[in-house]
Amino acid sequence: MTRFIAACVQVNSRDDMSDNLARAATYARDAHAVGARLIAFPENVSMMSFGGENVRAAAFLEDEHPGLTFFVDLAVELNSTLIVGSLHVKARDEDRVANRCFVIGPDGNIIISYDKIHMFDVDLANGESYRESKTFRPGDAAKIADTAYGKIGVSICYDVRFPHLFRDYAKAGAKILIIPAAFTRTTGQAHWHTLLKARAIENGCFVIAAAQCGEHPGNRQTFGHSLIIDPWGNVLADGGTDPGFITAEIDLDRVEEIRRMVPSLQNEQSYKPC
Repeated sequence: MTRFIAACVQVNSRDDMSDNLARAATYARDAHAVGARLIAFPENVSMMSFGGENVRAAAFLEDEHPGLTFFVDLAVELNSTLIVGSLHVKARDEDRVANRCFVIGPDGNIIISYDKIHMFDVDLANGESYRESKTFRPGDAAKIADTAYGKIGVSICYDVRFPHLFRDYAKAGAKILIIPAAFTRTTGQAHWHTLLKARAIENGCFVIAAAQCGEHPGNRQTFGHSLIIDPWGNVLADGGTDPGFITAEIDLDRVEEIRRMVPSLQNEQSYKPC
């Protein structure tokens, strides 16, 4: 399937999972009604709690996670492929949890799951401080989802700042890059559009990035602006700063056209590191 409608659902998740899921599903159904069959949700779509103890308390083992069951049922209801940006999943062997993305097929089967690799451990100039590694266990494997819409490279939020991950996906045959996020307002205003456009351009891929927006527990603020970007770096749809959804037509033939024009994947040379 080379032409289809993709959607990003943009939400303001808080600490009520049932309400978060219901709102996300409403936007997904609306997107489906206008033709979307590949629907992406943001990072932390089921819950945005503040503080490590609250995050751990709201996490579940994968096979017991009500959020995962909810999205499996929704995929079947909509007969669509869903990118569940991330759920918090308990690990059986340690106290930290996984920040895990799920790609679910229209039959309700989980195609792949991916644990966020790069942890957001930063101190921003305005006093904001984040230490994801205290609460989340980083993943150690890149994942490509083999879907009806081709190969999709999967990442989460802070991963976008590590371009080699997306280069590996493109070299492995991915034509779509998924980057669900809960980008802070501070870093989003400075870098969000630039980073996503760069990942699209340098790899000749479509980028689909569903995002959180608004204010969350703990006085956290996210940037919004869910984006769908084509391989030339054109923004096809921008979600702005309010909850809702965006859609755009994806034409995968455009990937091959752009890669013929700028064959950087073929022109890349090996070299000795400095």
